[in-house]
Amino acid sequence: MSAHAQAQFHSLSREAEGPALDVATILLAGGKGTRLHDLTAQDSKPAVHFAGSNRIIDFAMANAVRSGLERMLIATQYAPKTLHDYLPARWGHHFARGGLLLRDGRDRYLGTADALRQNWADVKDWGGDEVLVLAADHVYDMDYAALLAAHRASGAAVTVAVDVVPLHEAKGFGVMQADASGRILSFFEKPSHPPSIIGEPDKAMASMGVYVFSKVWLQKALFDGPVEALDFGHDVIPAAVAQGVAAAYRLPAGPSGSAYWRDVGTLDALRRTQLDFLRAEPARLPQACSPSDWYLGRGSIAMPGAVVPESARLVDTIVAGGTHVPCGLTTGEDPDEDARWFTRTSSGTVLITPAMIQRRAAERLDRARPRPSARAKAPASNDRDLHA
Repeated sequence: MSAHAQAQFHSLSREAEGPALDVATILLAGGKGTRLHDLTAQDSKPAVHFAGSNRIIDFAMANAVRSGLERMLIATQYAPKTLHDYLPARWGHHFARGGLLLRDGRDRYLGTADALRQNWADVKDWGGDEVLVLAADHVYDMDYAALLAAHRASGAAVTVAVDVVPLHEAKGFGVMQADASGRILSFFEKPSHPPSIIGEPDKAMASMGVYVFSKVWLQKALFDGPVEALDFGHDVIPAAVAQGVAAAYRLPAGPSGSAYWRDVGTLDALRRTQLDFLRAEPARLPQACSPSDWYLGRGSIAMPGAVVPESARLVDTIVAGGTHVPCGLTTGEDPDEDARWFTRTSSGTVLITPAMIQRRAAERLDRARPRPSARAKAPASNDRDLHA
């Protein structure tokens, strides 16, 4: 890391007032991110780069540092090597000695709740009466200290952080309804017909994958239930709602003046969310990075290590790291040509990777090779003519 980059990271400061947050924290960072296609062929979704040298997981890490968290357990699973190398080097100095624990759950975790169950010994040993569970694959700005204070004030056993999304976009989230006091009345995981916010028929409350639990209540939910809870969205949160002990916490406005939270689990969302950062940042970037380092123009972005010549004309395109774009390449204008060589979504986002460029070059070279012409067949000999 350069001295400039180190200085930018060291500029992160705690914003929570008072002592460090006394809460056991687990960050779930094992997502495969299949909808990101080749970007997650060898890396997990949280490790994907975002706006230059940032990675998606850095948003949760920066939030944790600013909120005053000094201890965190990070549960990895799919392709964990990058995160196990990256996180201690980039974030370790922000935590107390031994306060950043990484646990590799490859072939072990059966779901988000199961990941916490299998690491319960570590969580239980930490002090405090609550457990804070964070997701590592979203772009947002949040003060976890304010969330924890709201949880304690509500008296709920479970608090679910939520953002407000348009109703027509809510199908891909855990969606809930809550009364005026914030008590959650119903919860549905990725429903076909999501319920709207009471009094706001065109909007829905979407779970951010960020929760605060009473440690006593969570231990019972994980270990004493009639059926082993494997997932928070499918098992644990619905159980809390059924018991009437779950509350919703709306994400407040951030430094930009409005709340901002994005799930970047698709190529379209990953590209468009980065475009939001071209002008006024809707959420603070963990590491400041000039748009000139990653924005190519025409709605296109490049990841670290990509080489893009000026002669290339790329529209609505993501260039993966390590890709050397050939001179004169055009993308985003001919859907059939894009789909022939690259990954193209139905909404028009094009993904280019080194393997795709190599495959394209090999096929074009093969087609350009001259083909040997068939030899002219010699006329059959005629013995009678020869001896005439």
